[in-house]
Amino acid sequence: RSCPTGVFLLDIKENELKMKPAFFSNDSCYLPPLRYPAICKLRGNVESDEYQYVIHGGKTPNNDLSNKIYVMSLISKNSKKTTVQCIEKDLGGDVPEARYGHTINIVHSQGKSVSVIFGGRSYMPLAQRTTEKWNSVVDCLPSVFLVDFEFGCCTSYILPELQDGLAFHVSVARNDTIYILGGHSLQNNTRSPSLYKLKVDLPLGSPAVTCTILPGGISVSSAIVTQTSDTEFVLVGGYQSDNLKRLVCNTIVLEDSNIHIVEREGPDWTPDIKHCRMWFGSDMGKGSVLLGIPGANKQLISDANYFYILRCKERDKEEELTAQICSQTSTEDPENSTPFEDSEEFCFSAEANRFDVDNTDTYNEDDEEDESETGYWITCSA
Repeated sequence: RSCPTGVFLLDIKENELKMKPAFFSNDSCYLPPLRYPAICKLRGNVESDEYQYVIHGGKTPNNDLSNKIYVMSLISKNSKKTTVQCIEKDLGGDVPEARYGHTINIVHSQGKSVSVIFGGRSYMPLAQRTTEKWNSVVDCLPSVFLVDFEFGCCTSYILPELQDGLAFHVSVARNDTIYILGGHSLQNNTRSPSLYKLKVDLPLGSPAVTCTILPGGISVSSAIVTQTSDTEFVLVGGYQSDNLKRLVCNTIVLEDSNIHIVEREGPDWTPDIKHCRMWFGSDMGKGSVLLGIPGANKQLISDANYFYILRCKERDKEEELTAQICSQTSTEDPENSTPFEDSEEFCFSAEANRFDVDNTDTYNEDDEEDESETGYWITCSA
C-alpha cells in the first residue's frame, strides 16, 4: 500500500509546515474515507498525558453521511515511522444519526468520563424527500447524546432550554461542564447569540444532564477555538453572516463553573485574508491555528490554497500572524466553493513509491537532518 490513508502528522519546524504520513497497525479497521468530521481528544482522566482521538460522522466527497464512530490511538512513534491503530466502535442504545457540523466533547465527573455529542446537520428523512430535494439537509434535533466507550452505550437527552440543533457552533469543555455558543440554524437562517451551559453529573446510577441559558453569547458560526492555558481559550475566525467573515477575536476564560468572554485585539490580518470571500482552518493545539484561503483570492495560482499560522501567545497575550504559503492542489473551483461550513479537504500529493510500506525500514539514519534527500517529509515552501 502506498500511503492510502490520507492521514498525516503536521509539524511546524522553523516556520516551515511539514507533513509526515502515518501508518496503521494490522489490526486496524477499514479506515473511513476523507470527510469533514467532528473530532476530539479522549483522555482516561484529566491529568493523563495519553489520549486517543474520537472521530464521528462527517460528509464524504460524494456527499454521503456516516454515523460510525472511530477511535484512533498512537501505538508507536520514532523518527522514521509513526504507527496508529484505528478501531470502529459498536454502540448500542440511542446512537446519534449520521451528521456533520456537530461537536464532540469529553466531560469528567466523579472519576468517570463520557463523550458528549450535540448539534449538526443531516439529510432530510427519507419519507419527506422528493426528487428535487433528495439531498436537502436539515438541522438535527436538539438532542444531547452521552456516549460511554467503555461499555459501548449511548443515551440521548431532550432539554427544554435547547430549542435548535445548532450546526457549526462552538463548544468548550472543562471538567463536567460544556459551554455552547454561536451556530447556524437553517430553519430561520440565523446565527444565534445564545450561550448554553451543559453540566453532566456521573453518579453510580443514571447520568444527569442539566442546561442553563447564560447571557453574553456571540453570533458566529464555524469559528475556531484554540486553548492557550488550562482555563483560557481564544476564539478566532468564523462568519457573522453567509458572506461576512468575523475578523475580531475573543478570549474565553473558564473558572469555577463560570465563563467569561471578552473581545481582544485581533492580529494584523494581511490584505489577502481581509479581502477573501471564504476561509477555513483548524486548531493545531498549543495556542496555534492553521488558516487557509483559496488561491483565487490572491489572483495567482487559482488551484492552490495559501496557509497562515496564527499564534495566540499566552505570555504576552499578543497574536502573531506568520504567513506560510503552501503549494496545495485543490480539486474544487473556488468560485463554486461553499462557505467555511463545508471547507475543502487538505489534499497533498507526492510520488506514491516514496511511502511504500515495504520500504519503510530502508531510511537513512539521518532522515531528520537529510529530509531533502530522502523525500520523507513533504515540505511546504516558505
